[in-house]
Amino acid sequence: MKKIAVEKGLNPLKSYLHQEGYNVREFDSTKKNAATVLNKFDAVIVTGANSNFMGIQNADCSATVINASGLTPMDVKSQLERDNSME
Repeated sequence: MKKIAVEKGLNPLKSYLHQEGYNVREFDSTKKNAATVLNKFDAVIVTGANSNFMGIQNADCSATVINASGLTPMDVKSQLERDNSME
C-alpha cells in the first residue's frame, strides 16, 4: 500500500485518498521534524500556501511532492498514479 503524507488542512483530500486505498497520514509543516518524518512516505501532498513547507529551502525529501493548490482530489490521485516511483 502506498504511504501518502497529506499536509494538515487537506481533510477532503485525505479522506478521498484513504477511500481509494492509500495509507494516508496527516502532517504539520510547522513541526520542526517534518522533513525527517516525510522521508518515510512515498508521496507528500502540500497545500501550496507555503512554498518552503519543511522550513528549509533545500530540504532533501526523497518522496514525490505534489502541490494540491487548485487541484481536485481526483487530480491529485491521477498525479500519484502517473508517478513511476509509486508503482
